[in-house]
Amino acid sequence: MNYTYIVECKDKTLYTGWTNDLQKRIKTHNDGKGAKYTKSRLPVRLVYYEVYKTKQEAMRREYEIKQLTREQKKKLIEKALSNSM
Repeated sequence: MNYTYIVECKDKTLYTGWTNDLQKRIKTHNDGKGAKYTKSRLPVRLVYYEVYKTKQEAMRREYEIKQLTREQKKKLIEKALSNSM
């Protein structure tokens, strides 16, 4: 499976990415070997993810989410949290 995800950094900023191994990717971020953006903002915490069959779908969704404003991303996260309860 492929995942599009959002992590919240220590400074409360949001980072969006994609991966085919979500657990490993979050660990990589927290080990300081992930994205350049997150290296100085550790630790990160997974706050949202979506699952896709193909890499292309996950990458497309990553791009879409990156175009959203911070407020729109927060609403996406809040909606997912309320649906999981």
